[in-house]
Amino acid sequence: MKHIAVLGSTGSIGTQTLDIVRCNDDFVIDALAAGSNVDLIEKQAREFKPQVVCLYNENAAKELKERLKDTDMKVLAGMEGLIEIAVMPSVDVVLTAVVGMIGIKPTIAAIENGKDIALANKETLVTAGHIIMPLAKEKGVNIYPVDSEHSAIFQSLHGENHDRISKIILTASGGPFRGRTREQMKDIKVEDALKHPNWSMGRKITIDSATMVNKGLEVIEAKWLFDVDFDKIAVVVQPQSLIHSMVEFVDGGIMAQLGVPDMKLPIQYALTFPDRRPMDTPKVDFAALRQISFEEPDLNNFKGLAMAYKAGRIGGTMPTVFNAANEKAVALFLDRKIGFLDIDETIEKLMGLHKVIENPTVAQILETESWVYETIEV
Repeated sequence: MKHIAVLGSTGSIGTQTLDIVRCNDDFVIDALAAGSNVDLIEKQAREFKPQVVCLYNENAAKELKERLKDTDMKVLAGMEGLIEIAVMPSVDVVLTAVVGMIGIKPTIAAIENGKDIALANKETLVTAGHIIMPLAKEKGVNIYPVDSEHSAIFQSLHGENHDRISKIILTASGGPFRGRTREQMKDIKVEDALKHPNWSMGRKITIDSATMVNKGLEVIEAKWLFDVDFDKIAVVVQPQSLIHSMVEFVDGGIMAQLGVPDMKLPIQYALTFPDRRPMDTPKVDFAALRQISFEEPDLNNFKGLAMAYKAGRIGGTMPTVFNAANEKAVALFLDRKIGFLDIDETIEKLMGLHKVIENPTVAQILETESWVYETIEV
């Protein structure tokens, strides 16, 4: 039996993870955690009967505790609750699918206590990769990527010598506005940006895909996950989203992982590695497939990707500024307080204002996040 804690159980990744658990009798949910969705986590808790549930929002947690008083489940709240779940003795793997930098402390706590990580919270490595990866190595902990692109790289590298990597090639769909100029994107509405052509994802990551900031975050994450320099990480637009990423080796050979755009495959692979199990999802029909095409990413009209490379190369607290400015700007866009193009312009402004701290501690990372939030004015 594999005992799992799901941090972010009510989001897109979390709910799909629970779909996978329903199909695997040897998976046990020991803990569930989410932000503030009382209704859904109560429903999940009653179905999966975890030992512990947690809501980050204190008031929501109080309501959940009242609703679950007829059960033996322990109800926790806040960051302390997330950390308590992350270190539960019974848990084998912690799936981190919370949105934002609140994932850093629970992930570190889980690693320190020898828990394997199924990582869907990219902000953790973007901002604290210099802490997370050495700690995982020290503790002998496995980090299994859940992002479709990083899972594709992970799968392509299985059984290969990492010293023979020539290039990691991250693929991007290009989002709903591929091919448009900034002039053509100046009046984009929230509803338009949430219409991804291929993937079904949460609201925040869907906006990140539309701006291509998401691909920039993935570039920084790939640097830490696979221990490669930024010069060895390339991005190519692959509009059909069938090739999820590739690895080019020094002999010119390229390994690629293909599949329909469905997050359940990388989630299940992270939970079952190195095994592969049957999954009732659509498969690629190569006979019906007309083409797989490729394009260069447009760094002029989608500035977020270029700024991610810049932030990653500068290092220190600059990736935190890139990430936090994006988080705040996306939230403001979703609240219809700023325009679509204001997102990457906000990131650029904050990166220009920031004085970098090299090799930051967790406290300095979180202080930098607070500085970003306080500096952004609407």
